[in-house]
Amino acid sequence: MPRAFITGCISHALTPSERDFLRDTDPWGLILFKRNVETPDQVRALVDSFRQIVGRDDAPVLIDQEGGRVQRLGPPHWPAYPAGGLFGKLHALDANAGLTAARLGARLIAEDLAALGITVDCLPVADVPQAGSTQAIGNRAYGEDAATVAAIAGAVAEGLMEGGVLPVVKHMPGHGRAVVDSHEKLPVVEADRATLSATDFAAFKPLNNLPLGMTGHIVFTDIDPDAPATQSKTVIDDVIRREIGFTGALMTDDLSMKALAGDFAERTRASLAAGCDLALHCNGDMAEMIAVASAAPILAGEALRRTELALDARKGPGTIDVAEARARFSAMIG
Repeated sequence: MPRAFITGCISHALTPSERDFLRDTDPWGLILFKRNVETPDQVRALVDSFRQIVGRDDAPVLIDQEGGRVQRLGPPHWPAYPAGGLFGKLHALDANAGLTAARLGARLIAEDLAALGITVDCLPVADVPQAGSTQAIGNRAYGEDAATVAAIAGAVAEGLMEGGVLPVVKHMPGHGRAVVDSHEKLPVVEADRATLSATDFAAFKPLNNLPLGMTGHIVFTDIDPDAPATQSKTVIDDVIRREIGFTGALMTDDLSMKALAGDFAERTRASLAAGCDLALHCNGDMAEMIAVASAAPILAGEALRRTELALDARKGPGTIDVAEARARFSAMIG
């Protein structure tokens, strides 16, 4: 059985030390970034080498391919996709057109990813931005109210799954009120529970049956003033699992983000003890990767059950006329 963590790697091909690390620790998955991407053949070779080393043909390979400024694959080898906010603008003019464009764009992204062997996209973003919030979410958000965000996020998830790629809904239970970027500092939200339930949390409820979710490194003082959601058993049990009703496998946001404190073994243990199923570490730093792996147990119990159900939810890519679909999508987004 694999261990309860997802790791990154440093470049376009696995180094000898990374190969040894993967063989010895058997992470559940591998996540790719721009530093890992050069050409389609190179990405396919990297993906294949990871799966060969861990000995699992279905070992998940993840990427953040949202569109806009969060897009690891791009020209000249892959299309540029718009940021999620564009679908919200279309939705405001014509709800059906906005949902269709969001679903079609995600289906095309899935086509790109499936051709490389990438099976998980860290998308959709279901955060509802509020006045004064950081631009870390910004135009990645699909709208300014929970109903619009949930509807478009659901269409995006459907498009990905129709293309054989698993979606990861993020950042649970809501990152839209953060006034600082959690990559740099721990956001603290002081809104009361009732307000959060009606706005931030409400966007995730209709998405609670998606196979995979990602937490946000953010403190909600009215729920747990001492720990960010990623490391709060109260937030995960009471909000994510009970109020939102999320049943899928839950991964952390990147443990190397500056919002979190402690060494990397401590960050991993605290996140898993709080109820996350998988610890995500992204930056490819070998010393940090070793520390994360040392604290990540072999998947078992509910965490194993949820990750297995997530993998079972993946469908084979359907057949589409890609050229026609891209032309239609381009016409819709202008």
